[in-house]
This record gives sequence, structure tokens and C-alpha cells, in this order.
Amino acid sequence: MTSAGVTKGIVIVGGGLGAARTAEQLRRAGYAGRLTIVSDEVHLPYDRPPLSKEVLRSEVDDVALKPREWYDENDITLRLGSAATGLDTAAQTVTLADGSVLGYDELVIATGLVPKRIPTFPDLDGIRVLRSFDESMALRAHASAATHAVVIGAGFIGCEVAASLRGLGVDVVLVEPQPTPLAAVLGEQIGALVTRLHCAEGVDVRTGVGVAEVRGNGHVDTVVLTDGSELRADLVVVGIGSHPATDWLQGSSVQVDNGVICDEAGRTSAPNVWAVGDVASWRDRMGHQARVEHWSNVADQARVVVPAMLGADVPSNVVVPYFWSDQYDVKIQCLGEPHATDIVHLIEDDGRKFLAYYERDGVLVGVVGGGLPGKVMKTRAKIAAGTPISEMLD
Repeated sequence: MTSAGVTKGIVIVGGGLGAARTAEQLRRAGYAGRLTIVSDEVHLPYDRPPLSKEVLRSEVDDVALKPREWYDENDITLRLGSAATGLDTAAQTVTLADGSVLGYDELVIATGLVPKRIPTFPDLDGIRVLRSFDESMALRAHASAATHAVVIGAGFIGCEVAASLRGLGVDVVLVEPQPTPLAAVLGEQIGALVTRLHCAEGVDVRTGVGVAEVRGNGHVDTVVLTDGSELRADLVVVGIGSHPATDWLQGSSVQVDNGVICDEAGRTSAPNVWAVGDVASWRDRMGHQARVEHWSNVADQARVVVPAMLGADVPSNVVVPYFWSDQYDVKIQCLGEPHATDIVHLIEDDGRKFLAYYERDGVLVGVVGGGLPGKVMKTRAKIAAGTPISEMLD
């Protein structure tokens, strides 16, 4: 057992992209001290976007971000399969589920998200959530024998799972209380185009309605909607969002409010403690706290937090947020920070592919495209410059 005061160095808590990218940046920056990654999962730090797509469709089984040899070559200690359960910022120690205690000089919180569940659901086989590799593999096993699936929640994960299940030949009903899929993120106008895409692929999209109950005898067989509809289902996937994995920080001096509160360089309220990735709410250049759940954001944060941690100059370049979602053969891409309440200008729409500009206060703040990657990406500089929408529409 490792005791406090013996082990020092930098400890990274988390088993995903945030942990891997931070460790990589530390070694690239010349940090030669002890470096430890702690994860509650037994797997090497891995990439999560494929879980709802390639892994679920049995196209990929290995999503590790780096092979084990890379960690050995870079002298990185892996403490896998033992979650962090407590943090003492005064003693600068992390307590693990196996009872061991790790001391740290600097700590990086990269614990990501925990999927929300519906507590009123009975304990029936065939009801799945999706966040981890093991959950994806369990969902894949259920999907291989399923004929009728109900996906609850039409956010990005729900839409991707629905698309993957259709690709496997499963009949899918996609249930969303909002007026359209992705309405809360991209607005109803673009949500209607996403609805069109799924309907064209044979998904039964039910919007403006919720789930009243699920039924079954050991295994789920029926989903009852709030409008009284009864849906046959031998597989139910709950995709109603996630919340930051911060329970283990209770009792510490780390401030938490919808994520770990950080400054613009990832510093938390506790000395020598930093946070990156989906769990972290960083102060943006406008002074607002923002927790961004995008893959590309993690690498950008790692490039900032590492020099700040090591006392070097911190990059000050303006980063334009970017994320994507693969649904069927259409890659939906988003640049900037579109809001559901923005004015949307639909620039192009051929019935499947589309391009839209988002306007706020007369300025281009975001671009969303489906199946038009070149046209989306070439607007990055325009968004960064705060280009007037009138110039974009000329």
C-alpha cells in the first residue's frame, strides 16, 4: 500500500481523453517527475466517441488512446480499476477505493461525466445507458438479439445510438420531450432537419412526449409514453444527458457548481489542483464559467493547463469550439458557440445535407453543417473574428 508523504509528483484522476492528453503534454513539456493516472475503469485511457458508433456496431473493439507500451516508455504509472473516493487538499492526498492514499504535488481532475438514469424505472434486463466501454459492449450484446428498441432522449448520444441500431437492422423509436431532436442545443429549425434524416432511415421519431413507465417480467418488453402510447421494446437505451463526476470531491475545498470551477487556465479553488475536460467549468474570455463537453476542447485545455502547472507561459490564442456527430452517412459538425435562441440562416439544404449560420447581436457566432465538412471548416476564421452576419450573407 502506498502511503502519504512517500509518493509525490503529479496525479491525474480520470481514464479518458483528458487524462491521456494531459499526461502526453506533461512529458512533451519536459516534466520528468513522477506521473500517475488513476481510473475507476480497468481499461487503458480510451476514446469515447466511438462507443455509440463503431464499437456498438462491432466495427471496432480497441479504443485505447495509447498502447500500454507508451505509458511504460514514458514512465507513467497506471492505477486502473480503483476509483478516487476522497481528496484532502490540505494534506495533498487522494484516497482510492482500494484504501491506498496517493500524495501529490499537483493534481489534475479529469473524471468526466456520469450518465443520468431514470430512478423510477424497474430493474429490468435490457435497459441500458451509455458512457463507458463496458456499457457499450453490454449494449452491443443486447442489440445483437434485439428487434425493437426505444431510445429515450434525442441529444447527440441518443441520435447516434438510434442511427447505429438502425444500421444493425433494429426497429427504433426515438423519444424526445422537446419539439425536435437537439432542440435544446441547436434549436428547432436544425432539429427538424435532424428529424428528417432519422425518419428517412426508418426511425420512428416521437417528439413532445415523455416516458411514463417501462414494463416487463425480468426483461423489458413495453415502454408506455405520456400520451398513452405503448411501444414494444426488447431494448431500451436511456440517453437523457450526464452530470459531472464530482461526488468524490465532497468535503474537499474544491468548488463545484455544475462541474469543477476553474479559472481561464484550469486552476481550481484549491491550491495545486487543476481540472480539464467534461468535468471542468473554465472561465471563458468573457469572464463567464463554461463547461464544454466537446472532444476537441480537451486537447485545447491540456495545452493550456500544462504550462500553467509548470510555471511556463500560457498560450493566449483564441480557440473556436468544435464538435461533430456521425449519424448514418452524415457528419454533423458545429463550429463556434451556437445557441438554440440564435437567429438561424439556412444557407444550403438539398434534402439531406445542409449548412446553417447562427446569428447573435448581428454577428456570426456559429456554423452547423450536415455532410458539408469543407464549407463548415472554412468559416472558423470568420467566427473567431466576430464577422457581421451581413458580410456572410452577401
